[in-house]
Amino acid sequence: MKKINELTTIEMVEDFLDNHELSFLYVSRPDCSVCHAILPKLRELLDHYPLIHLGHIDATKVEEVAEKFLILTVPIMMFIIDGKEYIREDRFVRFEQLNEKLGQIYEMYTK
Repeated sequence: MKKINELTTIEMVEDFLDNHELSFLYVSRPDCSVCHAILPKLRELLDHYPLIHLGHIDATKVEEVAEKFLILTVPIMMFIIDGKEYIREDRFVRFEQLNEKLGQIYEMYTK
C-alpha cells in the first residue's frame, strides 16, 4: 500500500507540497467513519501511480488547513501538481472516475 506522510502542522503541509511535484492530500477527522473507509481504497489506487506522494492531514490537529484549502467537509482529497490543485473529491468518491481523471493527468505529466 502507498506510504502515508502524516502532516501535523500547516508548515509540514506547505513543505510537503513544496518538496513533491505530484502530491495527493487526504484531509480527514478521527470521528469520520467515511474517512476511515475511504483511506485504504485511496492508498490502493495510488499504488498505481508511483510518482505521487500521499499526505494525510487530521483536520482536528491542523485547523488552518480548512482555511488554506477552503474545506467545508471531510474527507477531502486533492491532487496537486507543482502547488496547483487539479482534482478535488469529497465525501462520496467514485473511485473509477477518480482513477480515470488521475490517470489522464498523470500520463500527460509524466510523458
